[in-house]
Amino acid sequence: MTTSYLVGLIGSGIGSSLTPRLHESEADAAGIRYLYRVIDIDRLGVAPTDSGRLIREARDMGYDALNITHPCKQTVMDALDELAPDAELLGAVNTVLFRDGRSIGLNTDHSGFAAGLREGLVASALDRVVLLGSGGAGSAIAFALLSAGTRRLSVFDPARERADAVRHALAPAFPAARIDAISADDLAAAIGDADGLVNATPIGMVGHAGIPVDASLLHARLWVADAVYRPVRTQLIAAAEAAGCAVLDGGRMVVGQAADAFRLITGIEPDAARMRRLFLELASVQSAPATA
Repeated sequence: MTTSYLVGLIGSGIGSSLTPRLHESEADAAGIRYLYRVIDIDRLGVAPTDSGRLIREARDMGYDALNITHPCKQTVMDALDELAPDAELLGAVNTVLFRDGRSIGLNTDHSGFAAGLREGLVASALDRVVLLGSGGAGSAIAFALLSAGTRRLSVFDPARERADAVRHALAPAFPAARIDAISADDLAAAIGDADGLVNATPIGMVGHAGIPVDASLLHARLWVADAVYRPVRTQLIAAAEAAGCAVLDGGRMVVGQAADAFRLITGIEPDAARMRRLFLELASVQSAPATA
């Protein structure tokens, strides 16, 4: 088994990403050497469309694997030799493995969210769920929910065609489920009937403060999940707790996808609970106000 790994993260504005620390700390605990480099396209002055070239250069330089984040999850796909079926279905890759000179694209976003569901929302009903946002994170979350047994998924996106695209992509894979692209006028009724609500939009993250739905729509029968993890306690999560909802913070998905990627890269089973503790520690330090 390889005991030394060189891994990178390709994306935009990722200098403060917590992912390198999560991977390297888990590698330290496993007793393996693991160097995780940040490859920020903003700092390199390259466009997302150049991410395929970065993939090929990383392979040539001896990298063992890469993680891929916004806005490169789609643009890297054409540069890969092979795609896992789920990544191909979702049209997005967040993990690339280099094996025998070949690049293999995978997606651990959906499995990371699914792990959060299992660990953070034990015994919660999943039959009817409203999903806000249908970008890369939204489509992965939709896949995770449908795989976990959601029978009616209502997808809202201000760009209706994006919600329709998710519906068209996933419906053939989940013929027993009903997937609807809904309008803003449908949101109140859909949330009122739902078991769960997931925010997969940027609303609530640092620089995009706010709440994606009117807090008055939240009810105690509802569980609420947020894909936003900076801050961990978003306005949506705070409002949901105040309404008596069970909640799932965005850190669950971050840790879940990182744990799955680490397993794929190393073949070692990570301690997800330990990674969660480290994530919360790092996130609290990162969000603490600066002092003189």
